[in-house]
Amino acid sequence: MRTRLLLSTLVALVTVLTSRAEAAVGDGSPTDANISFTGRWDTSVSTAYVPYWAGTYLTTGFNGRTVKLLQRNTIDLYYSIDGGAWVYIQNVKGTVNLTPTPLAAGNHTLRVSYRVVAGSYHGDAVFQGLVLDPGATTYATAVSPKLIEFVGDSITVGTTTSKNALTAYGWLIGERLGVRHTQIAQGGACLVATADGCVGLEARFPKLNPNADTPNWNFSRYQANAVVINLGTNDVGHGVSTTTFQTSYVHLLQEVRAAYPGAAIFAMETFTRRYAAQTSAAVAARNSAGDAKVYYVTTEGWLTSTNMSDNVHPNDSGHVVIADRLAPIIAARI
Repeated sequence: MRTRLLLSTLVALVTVLTSRAEAAVGDGSPTDANISFTGRWDTSVSTAYVPYWAGTYLTTGFNGRTVKLLQRNTIDLYYSIDGGAWVYIQNVKGTVNLTPTPLAAGNHTLRVSYRVVAGSYHGDAVFQGLVLDPGATTYATAVSPKLIEFVGDSITVGTTTSKNALTAYGWLIGERLGVRHTQIAQGGACLVATADGCVGLEARFPKLNPNADTPNWNFSRYQANAVVINLGTNDVGHGVSTTTFQTSYVHLLQEVRAAYPGAAIFAMETFTRRYAAQTSAAVAARNSAGDAKVYYVTTEGWLTSTNMSDNVHPNDSGHVVIADRLAPIIAARI
């Protein structure tokens, strides 16, 4: 009996080690351990990884002269090779050639981010792998151990900017500080879910998919070093009372702390100053409860009319201004 048990244990161990080796051989499949997926990705289907929320991306190295992306159905996306400018391509599907002009032979890096529209991906954002040159492989690139999560509405998504999530302040700050980053943001979102249909991030923050009740996100997949919250701009238009807003904000801060025990949490004053007093009071309540790593960020005077696309959304220069102001505040705490 003991011999059979030992044999079955050895077989199970060999199976695990073999599957890990297969995932790390650099074949460009979704399970390839050399590909780093940042943000909330659904990896439950090994042949098709699906990103949710804004600002997710994948990163890998590869050798050879060409690389192609396998996409299930039509999608708009951005990609960058060797740290170069982001290239935007639209309505692509199937085997998508990212190197119409072959590269020089050798090692290269690749980043891919699908385009979002108001927080939902524009098309079928389903990553099915990479196609490399015969004999070529992927290789792991260095990624920062630190990550910042930006929680918000269309402003955090980057709506009205030139490259959407890629020109939003969260992405800019992450790149500037050299850390991983993701935008847990949805266009039109409120803090508080309302009867007239406003998506409430107090309820949606723990979810894999902002537009589905289940499943919850597995927070053990990564731990954020900082979380930046920018909510309240849309709640006024949906009749959320100041009392409800403050109570809900306290609860969101508790949710974030439960998810990320060691993170610095920054609650931003909305640029329109909506619910500013309630946001500040929510931070004070958490500080009084013993959470000293929650901070209120005053944003008065950050933006002017020249930095706005409309009365609500910053333009590209506005997001740069926000990044200029906010990056040092975050850097001092992580």
